[in-house]
Amino acid sequence: MKYTKLGRTGLKVSRLCLGTMNFGPHTSEEESHAIMDRAHEHGINFFDTANVYGWKLGEGITEQIIGRWFAKGGGRRERTVIATKVYGKMGEWPNESGCSALHIKRACEASLKRLQTDYIDLYQMHHIDRDTPWEEIWQAMEQLVREGKVIYVGSSNFAGWHIAQANETAARRNFMGLVSEQCKYSLAERTVELEVLPACKAYGLGVIPWSPLASGMLAGALQKATEGRRAEPGVREMIEKNREKVEKYEALCAEIGEKPADVALAWLLANPVVTAPIIGPRTVEQLDSCMRSLEVELSPEVMQKLDEIWPGPGGPGPEAWAW
Repeated sequence: MKYTKLGRTGLKVSRLCLGTMNFGPHTSEEESHAIMDRAHEHGINFFDTANVYGWKLGEGITEQIIGRWFAKGGGRRERTVIATKVYGKMGEWPNESGCSALHIKRACEASLKRLQTDYIDLYQMHHIDRDTPWEEIWQAMEQLVREGKVIYVGSSNFAGWHIAQANETAARRNFMGLVSEQCKYSLAERTVELEVLPACKAYGLGVIPWSPLASGMLAGALQKATEGRRAEPGVREMIEKNREKVEKYEALCAEIGEKPADVALAWLLANPVVTAPIIGPRTVEQLDSCMRSLEVELSPEVMQKLDEIWPGPGGPGPEAWAW
């Protein structure tokens, strides 16, 4: 396994992050535990989850599955950098969602209980909360850090200006602020190159791409059209909409002798601002198959061809739309 530092921090994390969103809804607890054990065998020490995963209101099913795995001992918790999230709806009453100081405190306490741990390594805001001032958010996060319940704070699905606003406010409070941004980023979805990635680079945030395989479209979709998420109507529609690009992409992958999924992950890993793409295996076998991506080296010629097949927005702004 290869490791890197999470943004500007001294925290070392694996170049692949284990996503756990399938744990519960699509993967049994037994298989989920086997996947996490196998991840450690591969050297993956970075796991991502969220309090809403499991998709049963307020239950935090996925966090509970991880917590029971931690409870098995054997150094499982100590070897894991666990990232979870706050923002999503956890109940029907007011103050059971968002990033108010009250909800942040309650949500953190609930996640700690479900995860069966006394601290969260990376506590991420799952979405921007436009109704809560940064002074309130940072006051709540600072308190959790002082209490030792949170080590680092990150964001997810933020715009570039949100990152700037958040970290400028944190700096005025002599607080470290955001150290990472988890965003939707892949060969097929490159909008974040306009302003989010430049903001992350400027403020020293590590980028943690989610959906790096574009819901399976970049994972050999034409050969495996009936498997996993590729079989879902919305994904099938996306694949058909991009069929010409997918065909060219898979042909290029075949030409260089690499699997499409490995090429998609390797392309992200080649970006210096990317810390670790999130892989979301449903089985141990799927996890094993991702390891090859760490060894794939894409030549400048292949990188150029990928850019031609899946063109980005033209680089960062304002050059992408102006001079």
